[in-house]
Amino acid sequence: MKKKIVAASILLASTCSLSLLSTAANAHNHGNTALEAALTSDFRQAKNSARDEYRHPQQTLTFFEIKPTDTVIELWPGGGWYAEILAPYLASEGHYVAGNFDTNPSDEKLKNGYRAKSGKKFEAWLSYNKQKLGAASTVTFDPPSYYVMGKDNSADAVLTFRNLHNWAMKGYLEPVFASAYKVLKPGGTFGIVEHRANPGMDAKTGYMDQTEMVKLAEKAGFTFVASSEVNANAKDTKDYPKGVWTLPPRLALEDQDKQKYLDIGESDRMTLKFIKK
Repeated sequence: MKKKIVAASILLASTCSLSLLSTAANAHNHGNTALEAALTSDFRQAKNSARDEYRHPQQTLTFFEIKPTDTVIELWPGGGWYAEILAPYLASEGHYVAGNFDTNPSDEKLKNGYRAKSGKKFEAWLSYNKQKLGAASTVTFDPPSYYVMGKDNSADAVLTFRNLHNWAMKGYLEPVFASAYKVLKPGGTFGIVEHRANPGMDAKTGYMDQTEMVKLAEKAGFTFVASSEVNANAKDTKDYPKGVWTLPPRLALEDQDKQKYLDIGESDRMTLKFIKK
């Protein structure tokens, strides 16, 4: 009798394990299908899709393990390159939140500045595409006046793409990391893509030191999980007259040596994944 009970227990445990594995596999496949649909959708602008060869959005978001049921905060989406992917991907089951510029700054000099105009343009884009983007929303995130990204422990992931140098040049990087830590749920992901510096380079070039970024995130309380070379570019020599903005898509030197910089492509980038303990 005891042998039968033990055998039945083993069979039940095996069945449960297989069921859990099957559920996880189904969820993974669902995520892959939804992401592929977002990436290949006509909703994306052709000029943005053309940059996939440099930015590898499918591999990047898969590395960060972003699921269609997640609440994801993207900091400073700018022109919406990743928002075109993330917002539709999360529209049905998750929630996309843009950490957007202050659209109505108290300083009159800033009301017609780049940030305010860019923020308004992004909000108009969200509103215009509401049927496609569902509950996608914004929160004002504009250091040093606005650091709070949302309620504590409310987000599954905070993502930032090529923004660290902007905050570093103003001395805002440490409080930005601390704010990201606060808003994330325990186990939540902090995903970073940033132009990767050679040792000793100044943030004014647009490039940041990978080792220092890992140390700073760990100081904020994050656990470093892994780095990926999916967005690496060995052609990037990082010694240009206008810093990283010399390269595409900016091409700050305009027609001067344009083909040379087009041949290099977009910058060499670190891709880092952290979790909140």
